[in-house]
Amino acid sequence: MHSRVQAPPSSSRTLYWFAVAVAAATISGCSDSKPESPLVSQPSRTQGASGEHRYPARWWEPVSKEGAPDWEILPQEAQPGEVILSKRQPDLGLLSNFAPTPFTFHGQHYASLEGLWQSMLYPEGRDDPRATFPGLKWEHTRDQVSQMTAFEAKRAGDLALSNMKKMGIDWVSFEDRHFEYRPAEPGEHYRLIVEATWEKVKQNPDVRKALLSTGELVLKPDHHQEPNAPAAWRYFEILTEIRKQLQVHPERGE
Repeated sequence: MHSRVQAPPSSSRTLYWFAVAVAAATISGCSDSKPESPLVSQPSRTQGASGEHRYPARWWEPVSKEGAPDWEILPQEAQPGEVILSKRQPDLGLLSNFAPTPFTFHGQHYASLEGLWQSMLYPEGRDDPRATFPGLKWEHTRDQVSQMTAFEAKRAGDLALSNMKKMGIDWVSFEDRHFEYRPAEPGEHYRLIVEATWEKVKQNPDVRKALLSTGELVLKPDHHQEPNAPAAWRYFEILTEIRKQLQVHPERGE
């Protein structure tokens, strides 16, 4: 069994996400970045519906596009009433699937939501059709992927997708149940991701606090998504619904 990755303590999460941002820029191939222009806050965006200042101005502080990865939607690109769930922020970044926010789900420990997601692409045992298919090489085990976070988990998933393509399959699995990975309508995969997101929020007080701190703002992703992405991919909508329910029934977050 692969040793489990321990999530960084709250005090080190800012450094963690700074490292993620640096890694992302490196992956995107942007190496000749110029110094960023001075950051300018946008006070009007910090106000709630009744005019009180309730949101940190840093959530909208401009970030230079020079050196930013192509996939990223920068904080200043939010429209009025919106906030980008930027991985650059120590609080909003916790809402990303990439975040090191460990939780237990169906009796299994996961280091992040991304670790759970990508582990579903891997064989569950020796008799799994993905494990017995000739000519395939699996760089990691399912248990190993479950303890990964951020880009490490994403890269493991990309390797698995390559094997799935070779097999000609479009299903993943959980507890020996096979189901479509990218259905046109929300299905079993979506249901599991919603359930797991709830557990992440409930089991990590800092995550719950960050989510509720967004108040009535419209949550938007920090990366470009394909048109008509499957429901499970729209994590910001899943979080919006969880926030709505917690605002009405706070006990659900316990």
